[in-house]
Amino acid sequence: MRILTNGKFTGWHMTAILVAFFGVVMAVNFTMARMAISSFGGTVVDNSYVASQKYNRWLNAAAQQDRLGWDVTVSMDAGRYIRIDASTNGATLAQVTAVGDALHPLGRAADVPLAFSASPKGHLLSTKPLPAGRWNLRLSLRRGADIFKLMEQVQ
Repeated sequence: MRILTNGKFTGWHMTAILVAFFGVVMAVNFTMARMAISSFGGTVVDNSYVASQKYNRWLNAAAQQDRLGWDVTVSMDAGRYIRIDASTNGATLAQVTAVGDALHPLGRAADVPLAFSASPKGHLLSTKPLPAGRWNLRLSLRRGADIFKLMEQVQ
């Protein structure tokens, strides 16, 4: 099969162009579909009907948490330890405890339970560093009967 014939554009040229174009399009589509399917982490809720029944309770808990007036900042230091600073009206909150979990956003790594200890400077510091990568933190802070829950992403 000869592709060039005296420098003229022939039907074979057009066929080769169309096959190459659609071959590239199909290769990209299959690659993107494979990547999307392999990285899907699952569902947000297992049962949307049950979640809808709890919705008003969740709204009330969020409103109660807002009334606390807590300002909570979550960060990760160079050693990959999680630091939590909790304050209200600019004053550091005393006697706050925290627990939580670090969840891999794509579900590829096992959840990491988090425990925190109070530092002399008034913030909470995780007792173990997180493995490398991006993590979603699900944290629960408590002071007496007051509970503050939050989700943060760290990298």
